[in-house]
Amino acid sequence: MRVACIYACGVPRGRGRTSSRSGGDVTLSLGVCSGPLSVRAMRVYTSGEVEAVNGTDARLKCTFKSSHTIQPSSVTVTWTFRPLSSGDEESVFYYHTRPYPPTEGRFQNKVVWAGDITGRDASITVRQVKFIYNGTFTCQVKNPPDVHGNLGTVRLKVVTTASMSDIVILACAVVGSIVLVMIVLGVLVWTRTCRLGRGRGDEGAVHRDEKDISMW
Repeated sequence: MRVACIYACGVPRGRGRTSSRSGGDVTLSLGVCSGPLSVRAMRVYTSGEVEAVNGTDARLKCTFKSSHTIQPSSVTVTWTFRPLSSGDEESVFYYHTRPYPPTEGRFQNKVVWAGDITGRDASITVRQVKFIYNGTFTCQVKNPPDVHGNLGTVRLKVVTTASMSDIVILACAVVGSIVLVMIVLGVLVWTRTCRLGRGRGDEGAVHRDEKDISMW
């Protein structure tokens, strides 16, 4: 009599158990299961939305986290762009051991590497942004065998002038700097005045002592 058994893990006791008997052969099946596999994927993080004044540089931040050890010689970074208006997706930047900026198109000589693979940073800087750069930039990072995961997106908004919040922040920074300088100057003047006053007081005491000695 032959007995064939199939074993699998994770089958509740008393379930999935069947048996059949044919002639002198007995086949016993204890059930087959496929438990959940713990799969880790590449995680990419971006700043979400960036606002830049026309003609200035804009840094598009992209960082990543991998479940595997970072191998700088294996990591690849791919940036693409889709314009705000209808249009095809186009290549912006590629990195693999060294930067590969675009050699043609709207981003030629306009994009530079601003990241650090060992620091898990895949950021780029777009120089002298134009209104035609309005759109969505996508950052994809692969660290074999960790090649699956989400795509990071950055929405770039090119404006004519800085927003009110930026102007307020700049104004506060200027006013704060002026106040700080005035405080420092006030402390210096007060310290100098105190030293001069103390010096004159010491001179007066010396003159009084000399006058008292002469009287004797």
